[in-house]
Amino acid sequence: MLLTPDMRPVFEKDAAQMLAEASNAGQAVEIVGGGSKRDIGRPSNTTHTLSTRAMKGITLYEPAEMVMSARAGTPVSEILLMLAKNNQMLAFEPSEFAGPLATDASEATIGATFATNASGARRVFAGAARDHLIGVRAATGKGELVKSGGRVMKNVTGYDVARGLAGSWGTLALLTEVTFKVVPTPPETATLILLGLFDQIAVEVLCAAMGTPFEVSGAVHLQKEVAATLSHEGIRGQGKSVTAIRLENVPHSIAYRSEKLKLLFAPYGTVEMLNNDNSIAFWEELRRLAFLRTQGTQLWRISTSPQNGPRVVAAVQRYVESRAFYDWSGGLVWLEVAPTSDAAAADIRRVMASVGGHATLMRAEASVRAAIDVFQPLEPGVLALTRRLKSTFDPAGILSPGRLSTVF
Repeated sequence: MLLTPDMRPVFEKDAAQMLAEASNAGQAVEIVGGGSKRDIGRPSNTTHTLSTRAMKGITLYEPAEMVMSARAGTPVSEILLMLAKNNQMLAFEPSEFAGPLATDASEATIGATFATNASGARRVFAGAARDHLIGVRAATGKGELVKSGGRVMKNVTGYDVARGLAGSWGTLALLTEVTFKVVPTPPETATLILLGLFDQIAVEVLCAAMGTPFEVSGAVHLQKEVAATLSHEGIRGQGKSVTAIRLENVPHSIAYRSEKLKLLFAPYGTVEMLNNDNSIAFWEELRRLAFLRTQGTQLWRISTSPQNGPRVVAAVQRYVESRAFYDWSGGLVWLEVAPTSDAAAADIRRVMASVGGHATLMRAEASVRAAIDVFQPLEPGVLALTRRLKSTFDPAGILSPGRLSTVF
């Protein structure tokens, strides 16, 4: 009998056996990595916790081939350090939620990063985390060990297992090992800055920048209340909103592209530029989301079309006090709202139904998260497909039940 309240297997076969026993006993299991994202989603009501934090280590790294494999519990910090030694990086710039959730960033694991599809500002240029996932090894809710292209593919013909598990938040299977692509670190980084733009105008600028041939790898806008919490003293002290566009490559390429963009955006105001070191520090702070930790606020992550981002924020602000950080040229909105008993969920869901998109409550008290759908309610067709996947991977429904939805 391997079932205990707190399970930390070292080997994937042991993890699979634990899940098999739990499935046979009908006992629910909460899947966690290091626990840095544990407070996202509806509160867990499970008998057991299974953590991957003992399943760690880089198992394959071929810098010349730009591919790496690592056990699920390997800290992301260890991955980034190893890649940095070879002037390489994760192209999708994994977001960290430790700042907003007041947890330990060192606990973030590579398995949980892919399980939550945590993708940062570079997604607009390089794609999401799942787009760089080559393959996985995993244990299903039935306790079966599978790998991408293996037995599960026979159960759901044509389904991309690796990408399907990315973003499933541990509700379909336990990732035990991931294989992913890496890319070279750009030799130089620069950031164009415009100050004081209103949200709608700022998003117009960001979308225009993304539409140029100048390879913009980051496009963000911070309302002045959010910009005032940044650690960069020069930006923080301006007391204005900040619109930022990132350029990466060799210095002469950046110089050419930055001049073209400065000319393009001159009608919007003075365009300043951060140098390499300041740019790296600025975008690293955005990746860590450390500035989204205003005391007492609740935090929503809203995904919509870039042009609709400002419409969503303006509509929500008619109902509740809030402040916004726009990423992905306006298509991703991090919205801090004043605390309410339901985190303004009814108002935000109503706005999303009108405008289009998805909203996820990322930070709130457990009692609030227990009372509402934290993740966007699924449309009937998507819900039916999700249930079929759940019945295939986790027929007993033991993996983190209720975390994503009240209906499964």
